[in-house]
Amino acid sequence: MENAATATFAFTTENEARFQELLPKYPTKQAVVIPALWLAHDQNGYLTPEAMDYVAQRLEQSPVSVYAVVEFYTMFHTSPPGKHHIQLCRTITCDMLGCDNLAGLIHDEIGIGPGEQTPDGLFSFEMVECLGSCGTGPMMRMDNRYFENLTRDKLQRVLRACKEGRDSAEEDRD
Repeated sequence: MENAATATFAFTTENEARFQELLPKYPTKQAVVIPALWLAHDQNGYLTPEAMDYVAQRLEQSPVSVYAVVEFYTMFHTSPPGKHHIQLCRTITCDMLGCDNLAGLIHDEIGIGPGEQTPDGLFSFEMVECLGSCGTGPMMRMDNRYFENLTRDKLQRVLRACKEGRDSAEEDRD
């Protein structure tokens, strides 16, 4: 029986079909938690408690175990992120290469610090653990794109392009 919390979220027809395709690809329902959460996240742009409860119910998992997965992985958002969600790597390599300096530049350019969002919703910003690009640090992920070998100049150009409504990828050059 479905409870009231899960009744307010359901996969779209397309995502339900994708969910059904996922199930036989994994040895257990628990192993499907991350891909199922990603479907729900992609559907809404972030995960609501109702969506997490829905995934838990569909996979016969406890809600707390699903919430723990969401809390652990920085790819999941539990509130609407800004249009341009900045994830600046803070792990040892990026730290040694100046990520704190870049975090300061982000604050100077758009007026927010880690864990904050601009009032207009254009940007949100968080410091994250390793994004797997240690050889090209410092780096950030934004708009599903990696910006590597960041310098103050490159980061400033990328942020200004976003503010001006231009494609930030055009500024991803040294």
